[in-house]
Amino acid sequence: MKIKDLCTSERPREKLLARGAGSLSDGELIAVLLRIGTRQNDALQISQQLLKECHGSLSELFSLSGEQLCSFPGIGPGKACSLLSAMELGRRFIQESNPRDRKPITTSRAVYDLMIPQMKALAHEECWILLLNDASLLIDKVMLSLGGHRATVLDERIALKKALEKSASAMILVHNHPSSSPIPSKADIEITQKFRNACEACSIDLLDHVIICDDCFFSFADEKTFRP
Repeated sequence: MKIKDLCTSERPREKLLARGAGSLSDGELIAVLLRIGTRQNDALQISQQLLKECHGSLSELFSLSGEQLCSFPGIGPGKACSLLSAMELGRRFIQESNPRDRKPITTSRAVYDLMIPQMKALAHEECWILLLNDASLLIDKVMLSLGGHRATVLDERIALKKALEKSASAMILVHNHPSSSPIPSKADIEITQKFRNACEACSIDLLDHVIICDDCFFSFADEKTFRP
């Protein structure tokens, strides 16, 4: 059904203002971002078709690049920028924390909960380090590298430089697998040991290496995968 065929109170923008954003469906929220449609389809129809193309999954939608969005009928650079901006704001909102609510990071689950907003639905690999103080409180999180679909290059020297600059006493290595499996590869195991040896030489504890997928994770510390 087209927006013009809806009663005024059921049109996405009017509905949002009257009842709040929570009353809108995913398609209606996207339509508000798109604002206008084309001669063939209005904003609501385009948003519904876009969601259908993404199998109704916001995670799939969030993983689309600007180029991929622009290839969709009815979405040009302006609409793609609106969608990408909204997605990034959502990510930043989830990541934003109150310093008064800081808690020690002492479990792999805590690492996953901290990083999944940053890594959910990524179509490429990213590697981050979490820098901790003596009380296991987060000092900083730093992206080490951004790679392709299957791998990213990690340099332990850059990680150690960042840790020493921040006077961190411990580090946790984190990266994602765009696939649905967090099981470490041979390269993952080798780089973990390489990082561990480098950290030991600088009196910095490598507490864990956590591999994240959208709905699961693997912890080297939990699985005792560190080599002696």
